[in-house]
Order: sequence, then structure tokens, then C-alpha cells
Amino acid sequence: MDFVSIRVITSDVARLVEFYERATQVEAGWANEEFAQIRTTRGTLAIASTRTMSMLAPDAIRPAENRSVIIEFLVEDVDGLYKNLSEFVADADFVNEPTTMPWGNRSLLVRDPDGNLVNFFTPVTPDAIERAAH
Repeated sequence: MDFVSIRVITSDVARLVEFYERATQVEAGWANEEFAQIRTTRGTLAIASTRTMSMLAPDAIRPAENRSVIIEFLVEDVDGLYKNLSEFVADADFVNEPTTMPWGNRSLLVRDPDGNLVNFFTPVTPDAIERAAH
């Protein structure tokens, strides 16, 4: 079995895609106006319209209500990313500034336009760098 992606359901696909394209510097691939994907070497963030869920499980999803999942991106320079995000992310959407965690990652927590928690991190200790390589 292979893990393929995380799918975020939203009422505004274009807005969420714009946020993730700017934050990750990865251009989304669009299947249609209802579905796009941000593909990285390690995984895919799929972003889909609430209308796509009516085909699968009506009323199973409530967009912008996530409070239990963190979307994570490994980045080369979390401090540089913080400066870049400051240009288009409201101060209130920064949960913290870059902070070195006890497990060796330098981490930045941000809320995307739907309020989903996003962790951008850079391994900074030898152990964390080794873990990230696998």
C-alpha cells in the first residue's frame, strides 16, 4: 500500500490553491475548476470543491472546520519562507514564528485561508536531518 495524498475540501478552490502555490512555490495541476493538486516529491496535496463530495458522501465534510490535522511541508529555509509568507499572510494567521523544536526541526505554524493548520519545517539538528533524508 502507498500513501498518495491528503485532500482538503473547500468552498473556494481557487483561493486555497493560490495560498498553497505562493507558500510552496509549486504550481498546481488542475483537473478542472473543482479539483487541483500541489504535487511534491514526497506527496500530494489535493484541493477539491465541496461539490465533489456530493458524489461520494453528501454531508460528510464541513469545510473550514478542521481542528485535528496538520498539513506539513519540509522546506529548505523556514526562516526565509516566514519572510515571504509575511507578504501575503495576515499576522493573525501565524500561529507561531519559526521555532526550533526539541526533536530538531525549525517549525513555522500558519493557518491557511480555510483555517487549516500548516506546519512548514526545516530539520536543523544532525538527527532531524537524518530522519528527513528517509
